Amino acid sequence: MNTEITVKSEKIFEGRMINLRVDTVELENQKYAKREIVEHKSASAIVAINDKNEMLLVRQYRKAIEDFIYEVPAGIMNIAEEPDECALRELKEETGYEADIINSIFEFYTSPGFTNEKIYLFKAENLTFTSTKFDEDEFIETIAVSKEEAKKMVETGRINDSKTLIAMLYWINEN
Repeated sequence: MNTEITVKSEKIFEGRMINLRVDTVELENQKYAKREIVEHKSASAIVAINDKNEMLLVRQYRKAIEDFIYEVPAGIMNIAEEPDECALRELKEETGYEADIINSIFEFYTSPGFTNEKIYLFKAENLTFTSTKFDEDEFIETIAVSKEEAKKMVETGRINDSKTLIAMLYWINEN
């Protein structure tokens, strides 16, 4: 199997959410190539199922795509925060719900061709509504959808966020 040996790494930007670096790598054939890498903190996302067997989604504006999208509740992990703690925190902050049961489903990289961002996906059940606690830069609407509605949203392209597609397809096809 081919591997790439990093011979030089240069940080070109350090931000609040991401860092950018350019790595020079030696290839198996002794040639060199550049790799542009986006370093991104890990995140957690949550498939939250209410007592009506509906999945909770949040609708919010995403500047990078200049549009509103539906997503599962999710967010970046804080320093020293475990993935399940992050998922529960984001669930409460974005939807106002707390969960009695939480189980790990998947861990995946969002786009390993250029970023190391990893998402931990959980399923939450036995939800209780308390109150929302949005971050000051978040403007979120929460909706609940049935499996049939979720399936239609996927089929018609209304769900175009990868973590939400993974979450919905898991839930739709769950036994």
